[in-house]
Amino acid sequence: MPGDAKMMTLYSADNSKLMEVSALEIDGNQLLIKGKIFGAMPMTAKLRPDEARNLLGMLNLKLIFFLLTFPFRKGGSQ
Repeated sequence: MPGDAKMMTLYSADNSKLMEVSALEIDGNQLLIKGKIFGAMPMTAKLRPDEARNLLGMLNLKLIFFLLTFPFRKGGSQ
């Protein structure tokens, strides 16, 4: 969508669009993730602080390094 606001797309294992994230918003102590699933169905997901802590518990040194360098890696479809 040229000219539109920035958007992030998450893909399924078969490279089809799974979710288009259009906004991240703060709602009290939660992070709201707004977008569309399968390009059509609007959805708002909530990330609670306890779930964010669970995410941090899933990280290891190798994954932390990967995530820090991830935005600078070459993109494209695979």
